[in-house]
Amino acid sequence: MSFNKNQKINTPPNMSKYLVIGGIILFVFLALSNTTFLTIKSGQKGVLFKKFSGGLEKDKVYGQGFHVIAPWNTMFIYDVKTNEDFEEMEVLSKNGLSINIDLSYRYSPVADKIGYLHDEIGTDYNGRIIQPEIRSATREVIGQYNPEELYSTKREAIQQEIFDKTKKSIAEKYIELDAILIRSVALPIKLREAIEQKLEEEQLSLQYQYKIDRERQEAERRIIEAQAKADANKILNASLTDKILRDKGIEATLELAGSPNAKVVVVGGGGDGLPLILNN
Repeated sequence: MSFNKNQKINTPPNMSKYLVIGGIILFVFLALSNTTFLTIKSGQKGVLFKKFSGGLEKDKVYGQGFHVIAPWNTMFIYDVKTNEDFEEMEVLSKNGLSINIDLSYRYSPVADKIGYLHDEIGTDYNGRIIQPEIRSATREVIGQYNPEELYSTKREAIQQEIFDKTKKSIAEKYIELDAILIRSVALPIKLREAIEQKLEEEQLSLQYQYKIDRERQEAERRIIEAQAKADANKILNASLTDKILRDKGIEATLELAGSPNAKVVVVGGGGDGLPLILNN
């Protein structure tokens, strides 16, 4: 079987039309699948921007799940879970010394206000609002303290002050601050050694004071005990007369005389008139 080079292959008359329609449908589906059908995941919220009908819907928040929107509109999705970030900075203490401080902080946007957050600030609210406020509060608070207070005694109080100042300032921007933690404080080596030496000496002083207090308490206890014994003896001596002693001696002699052991009892043989007991 032979073919003529000029012979044309016949195509069904409706096939080209079907291919064109199919291509258009496929193109439209692919285009709409990226802009019309979307899923908001767990821990996320969405706010919709309507290009041709009013702009941003600030008071309407879209929850997690599947959503269908017009292809010319845009859904802005926010992570509303509690997130953690870190901040390292150099600040000056009350006496003008430089301190390197490492902070961590936990935050989240106010879920039902993300429309206002997006309208006024945008998705980069951490870099534009939280970090500058933390830096400002940290410099202000630490500038009121000496390095040794930050390094030891006042660390928790300083941390709380920074948290309170930052929380108050960013709450007006629809952001919730959960915590600020001081992870580490780096002081100049000589200053750190001086502070550690001072703390060690204070600890030794407390130990010595504790020993002194303990010895003082023990001495007071012994004095009280001796005084109690002296008072008891004084009372006992005052109550013992010669007659009582003789009566007690006679009672004891009679009890010994009744024992089975052999003995000689001389009544009135003692210098004080008490009986004498002589073993046989």
